[in-house]
Amino acid sequence: MITGYLFLLVAILSETAAAAMLKVSDGFKRWQPGVLVVIGYALAFYMMSLTLTSIPLSLSYATWSGAGTVLTTIIGVLWFQEKLNRRAMLGILCLVAGVVLINLS
Repeated sequence: MITGYLFLLVAILSETAAAAMLKVSDGFKRWQPGVLVVIGYALAFYMMSLTLTSIPLSLSYATWSGAGTVLTTIIGVLWFQEKLNRRAMLGILCLVAGVVLINLS
């Protein structure tokens, strides 16, 4: 089970990095970040497939998508100077609460 969570962590981090590189690639006009997008998403999906051998799909996907969304938002704010309003922050809190509740069930 612990291995499944390690695979899930790698899937989340590689998907988040790939999403950030997608922004940097400027619509794939820059090839270096574009290559990192493809590698990041390929690794994310491979790690997710390994995760599913020990963690149920509903738990895995909720955690992957929720954590990925939160991390991508943090990267957007810190790296790309995107702004969050109160409604967006409430949405992030709801995502975190949802993922925690699903993991506790």
